[in-house]
Amino acid sequence: MHFARSSDPLADLYCAHHGWLLGWLKRKLNCAEQAADLAQDTFVRLLTSPHERPMSEPRAYLTTVAKRLVIDHYRRRSLEQAWLDTLALMPENFMPAPEERLIMLETLHQVDTMLDGLPPPVRSAFLLAQLEGLTYAEIAVRLNLSERTIKRHMVRALEQCILLIA
Repeated sequence: MHFARSSDPLADLYCAHHGWLLGWLKRKLNCAEQAADLAQDTFVRLLTSPHERPMSEPRAYLTTVAKRLVIDHYRRRSLEQAWLDTLALMPENFMPAPEERLIMLETLHQVDTMLDGLPPPVRSAFLLAQLEGLTYAEIAVRLNLSERTIKRHMVRALEQCILLIA
């Protein structure tokens, strides 16, 4: 099938490459429905991106965007599974209501997004402080870093959280 070129480069890009991207994602994910969602998300990402869309290597560009979305998909799925595993260990009388579970899961996704851009030592220091309640001195021992470095890491992590909330 041949489509007439439009005056919209994104529409042309979609028509020319959506089928190829969908096939590529199906092979990666082994799930047609998830592949369709991520293919659509790839083009939505391009549509909402403030950057200019490069046209010299469109498939390479689409692949890069789609790969990031696939990584996000698997990370999200892993986080959801960890949450379900945690819920399964809870006594029934402490089980949160379905609405509370959904809110907690959404909050976990937001925290994950906030911490995603941080280097691993910064993320580890923040999580040890927030989830395990360790002091900076205890975190320093656990991570084999100075307490001063832990303080800098915590400032950086908190700044990241504030930037993404604002």
